[in-house]
Amino acid sequence: MTPLERLCGAAHGGVVDRPPCICPGGMMNGVVEDVMLKTGIYWPKAHCDAQMMADLSRALYESGGFENYGVPFCMTVEAEALGAEADMGGCEVEPHVVRPAIASCAEADRLKPFDVTKGRAAAVVEAVRILKLRSTGVPVIGNITGPVSVAGTLVDMSVFLNDMRRHPDECAHLLDIITDALIIYGRAMAEAGADAICVAEPSGTGEILGAKRFREFTVPYINRLLDAIDVPVKIVHICGKLRAVYEELGALRCDAFSFDAMVNAREIRPYIPGKAVMGNVSTHAIGTMPEDKVRALTLNAREMGVDILAPACGLPLSTPLGNIRAMVEAAKCAGAPQA
Repeated sequence: MTPLERLCGAAHGGVVDRPPCICPGGMMNGVVEDVMLKTGIYWPKAHCDAQMMADLSRALYESGGFENYGVPFCMTVEAEALGAEADMGGCEVEPHVVRPAIASCAEADRLKPFDVTKGRAAAVVEAVRILKLRSTGVPVIGNITGPVSVAGTLVDMSVFLNDMRRHPDECAHLLDIITDALIIYGRAMAEAGADAICVAEPSGTGEILGAKRFREFTVPYINRLLDAIDVPVKIVHICGKLRAVYEELGALRCDAFSFDAMVNAREIRPYIPGKAVMGNVSTHAIGTMPEDKVRALTLNAREMGVDILAPACGLPLSTPLGNIRAMVEAAKCAGAPQA
């Protein structure tokens, strides 16, 4: 099977020869310093240049790394396009928002209109196009920061959480504007050839919001985003402890659900029927432990019932390329997922 066929099969409950081993990109970035050294292409320039972005993503796969291409390499594209100020970081520091766009949810209508033809959003879409044109059966994954997480960078997160409690209608209006923008972005990536979309919500987790607000502010906006984008595979990643929202997870309309290393894969499976289980190999282990330990943890994740093997979150930039290769090698030895 090609990596694309394997991912689509695993995501939709089909028969596959073995589990895929992927790292979507975005919040779950897999491009590490070893890949930059190997290519001579470095951050922060690659965050803004479509060709460099595509070449870095391809280099990870061609170096024996994860079985996909994934762009961008951070979670700031959307917030910056909507008016926040981002620092591009450097070779050892990921981009991060340094100044929110608005002071509160009440100012949502002051956000910049999202223009997918300009800036880094345009570079990401073009990188998807370049990768798809050169793809030989390797899935291209476009990454989108979830609505709540974008909101928490457009407005100071503490203010946003307070507004959820005191001004829920204003929060909903802000999330409507953000979700409309993300739909534009996601559709542009799909039109450019993305085979999958991964929505990451590190701030929209039940651990931060609690079950009621997760149900009100996370699930419906993610679903509206997913429903509006036509790609073969739709992935959602939510960080943190999830027991508080287990009952709500089944309502997410994704094909695969990805989660942190702290979550037990066997325990969560009954709460996400019809969805592929994705993850959840410790990023700390991948980043710091010997290769044999990474292989063992990868095989253990498979034994726990994981359908799509992946890091549990974004990898440290210092992660050895050898550890990524060890994870992929373990996946190749894992055998077909059990029914």
